[in-house]
Amino acid sequence: MIVKEAMSKNVRTTRPDTTVMEAAQEMNKYRIGSLIVVSGKGKIEGILTERDILKGVTAEGKSAADVKVENVMTKKVIVVSSDLSLEEAADVMTKHKIKKLPVMEQGRLVGIITSTDLISYEKNLIEKIAILLTSEQQPGIGGGGIGG
Repeated sequence: MIVKEAMSKNVRTTRPDTTVMEAAQEMNKYRIGSLIVVSGKGKIEGILTERDILKGVTAEGKSAADVKVENVMTKKVIVVSSDLSLEEAADVMTKHKIKKLPVMEQGRLVGIITSTDLISYEKNLIEKIAILLTSEQQPGIGGGGIGG
């Protein structure tokens, strides 16, 4: 399976000059752990994660209403293409120790794949295989019988 088949297509974004409070409210509203930070021209400038907020605002004793996203976001964003396999995407996440990967097609942001998406896909796959293994086999179909 490829990234395009498992990614979330509804990517939430924010601008660098948004306050962290506004961004956190958006994340809370949609129950997501990150926002992709884009410029007015749609270029990815960074990613804002819950960890960025904890590290750059909360742990520093700053007010989220006074801090701009651009001051705490992760600026080095690793992206993947939509035709990458899920295993390759998992390898990228593991190598860079990240849980979220923006997905690009022809220089455009088209989705995001997260570690949660990978786990969900794997769970669905296991459930489908379990159904297959526990269902009665159709006679004359497949290769499950002796000499079959």
